[in-house]
Amino acid sequence: MRLSLMTAYRNRKAEKDPAAQSNREPRPRSLLQTLSARRKPLGIAALAAGAATGAVVAVAATSASTPTSTPASTQAWAPTVTAEGAAPQLHVSGNKLVSASGQIVTLHGVDRSGTEYECVQDHGIFDGPSGLSSISEMKAYGINAVRVPLNEACWNGESYVNPAYSGSRYRQAVSAYVRQLNAKGIVAILDLHWTDGSYTGSASACSSATATCQKPMPDAAEAIPFWASVAKTFKGDDSVIFDLFNEPYPEKAAAPNGNQAEGWQCWLHGGNCPGISYPVAGMQSMVDAVRSAGANNVIMLGGLEWSNDLTGWLAHKPVDPDHNLAASWHSYNFNACSTKSCWSSQIAPVMARVPLIAGEIGENDCADSYISPLTAWLNSKAGNYLAWTWNADFNCSSGPGLITGYNGHPTAYGAGYEDVLRGLK
Repeated sequence: MRLSLMTAYRNRKAEKDPAAQSNREPRPRSLLQTLSARRKPLGIAALAAGAATGAVVAVAATSASTPTSTPASTQAWAPTVTAEGAAPQLHVSGNKLVSASGQIVTLHGVDRSGTEYECVQDHGIFDGPSGLSSISEMKAYGINAVRVPLNEACWNGESYVNPAYSGSRYRQAVSAYVRQLNAKGIVAILDLHWTDGSYTGSASACSSATATCQKPMPDAAEAIPFWASVAKTFKGDDSVIFDLFNEPYPEKAAAPNGNQAEGWQCWLHGGNCPGISYPVAGMQSMVDAVRSAGANNVIMLGGLEWSNDLTGWLAHKPVDPDHNLAASWHSYNFNACSTKSCWSSQIAPVMARVPLIAGEIGENDCADSYISPLTAWLNSKAGNYLAWTWNADFNCSSGPGLITGYNGHPTAYGAGYEDVLRGLK
């Protein structure tokens, strides 16, 4: 999630709001009225999943019709019984994700926020339920992919994190959750979300050197060991995708108005980057860490300007001996490129070359006027996408929230996404 939204719910969690620990709706906030003004326009440019032949493995999103008299914001998503089975083992073929048998796989899912902040804020590991019943609820609505944001300090067991929620306990909890997702036929996307490193420059989300907010790039000291460990943990399970870093913005560190050339160099090579005080882990070094651990999982890489700008992605694509890279793209209604003409001119060309996974889509008005045309366009290109976020305590006040309770009751925004999934039948 873009740093202004992340900062807002991080601060709210730090207040130990009871809503953060339960399914109750949070206290009213006026955040949504100010998000557009606080969030700077983002660039854009890339995706993937063009044309290819073969059978398609996609979400079955049929469901019983819901009574028109029930308000969309309070009715539960009508469950659909879908076939159980292990999640597909994925690899890249051209600009598609395919299973071990060569079937095209299209991902339609949600983000499940919490594992990036609960541990470092001394609240626990998950925000809300993480058992099989909660996963079955997502599965019932046609969701076949869940993106799980992670915190490097919690995974690595850094000394400033409560050991009850870090190190082996954190790793075991995340691993158990991934196993449950996979057993239900759901692909897990593991995203490095919050990292160490002091950054107080342009667009800074916090001044702390600890992993308590979104940084412009990951730190080499902890991010490389993080990915080596994650890769070792999940190698052999190709139903797990690695999203190397949530939302890079090194071009903002290089210059207040952005320096694309410097940004892309930092993005790929890392090291000593302009405006960033700590040694940076570049995308190439993180790809190398994953492959050196023996893992050939699909790897996602988000571009500049909080994963919204992919204009330089193809030119700076890291070398991967396994040829298993996908472009990661984030798209919200407050991004600069938020029209069909922009998607067609900047994103479609990338989609024609590599798989694209829109790891976060959403809007800050608790409606569906943006995600409806966006998903229609992505569907026309056989694109992959996940909506932010399946968290009951967000409820559109701390960021785009799909549900008001873990029984599946949707917000108005969530009801719009439900309609999208239903239309995939």
